[in-house]
Amino acid sequence: MIFKNNNKTNDIISFDDVILIPQYSELKTRSNIDTSVLLKKDDTQIKLSIPIISSPMSTITEAHMCNCMRSLGGLGIIHRYNTIDFQAKLLSYASDSNFKAAAVGVTGDFKERLSALASSGLKIVCIDVAHGDHILVKEAIEYIKLEYPNLFIIAGNVATGKAYKRLSDWGADAVRTSVGSGSICTTRIQTGHGVPTLNAVIDCHESKLEILDEGGIPAYIIADGGIKNSGDIVKSLAAGADLVMLGSMLSGTRESPGKVMINNEGQKIKKYNGMASKVAQKNWKGSYASIEGVSSTVRYKGTVSKVVNEIMSNVRSGMSYSGAASLEDLRDKAVMAIQTNNSNIEGNPHIFNRK
Repeated sequence: MIFKNNNKTNDIISFDDVILIPQYSELKTRSNIDTSVLLKKDDTQIKLSIPIISSPMSTITEAHMCNCMRSLGGLGIIHRYNTIDFQAKLLSYASDSNFKAAAVGVTGDFKERLSALASSGLKIVCIDVAHGDHILVKEAIEYIKLEYPNLFIIAGNVATGKAYKRLSDWGADAVRTSVGSGSICTTRIQTGHGVPTLNAVIDCHESKLEILDEGGIPAYIIADGGIKNSGDIVKSLAAGADLVMLGSMLSGTRESPGKVMINNEGQKIKKYNGMASKVAQKNWKGSYASIEGVSSTVRYKGTVSKVVNEIMSNVRSGMSYSGAASLEDLRDKAVMAIQTNNSNIEGNPHIFNRK
């Protein structure tokens, strides 16, 4: 990804602060665009045909979502906000034995939970904590590499290139990036800390290139948080992300956990809880501590296949505007520029603003 006229700002930037500049294209059909991602670990290869992971949240990913995401070519990670036995049971229902993914924490029942998941066929483990640049994450990675060396390790979240490099050096195979960007996250308000996803991805990608220049093996980058639409996905991938993790965009689907309800206006809705919200914490552990999220409801969206297919159609369209036939091609060819607020407003439907 190139910044137009090398005018990358030193300010922290978010998705709405930038725009991708259309490039010359020789692509005659978008259907031939390759959106696959090949994840390598030693002699093992994990191939996804789409670069999308469903977030390990209690109102997003359980067994049903995992199986649907696999059928679509992506990946689902079963959340850890339940009992060990129940999470292991959910994992056992995951239909593709080569892509069984579940989340774990770094304290409490971490080792017991990991053991039970491994017995249920775990292949991909996600160390799921709010602040991934932490000694406990380092110790968890070291423990997993020692006791379960064949597991593909996803760790995070981190917000800077330096943090990404640390996790990569510790042995993480993939790193989730951004802090305080989620649609139902209040970390920045409650703690004053955070970095937007796009900025984190750019910073981490620069560190990834440095690791490659030094002959090292860098972790894959997962853009996680603040992604509102398919355009944000394209920007993430152009900026250096190998994959994106989605929560709110997949919320309210038939495959997400929870019942379909009817609101006062007669509309179908489903619950969507931030994992650091008071509601989610009380449901999970019966109490709550630092509240860094909110709970909400979202409209019912139908099947996740409908949602994801629409997303990927738009992603391929976005790639075609940069003349990119693959995700690697997109990272090489994309040209990104800072845009003004008025530019961003003009890019949204504005006919209704006319008087």
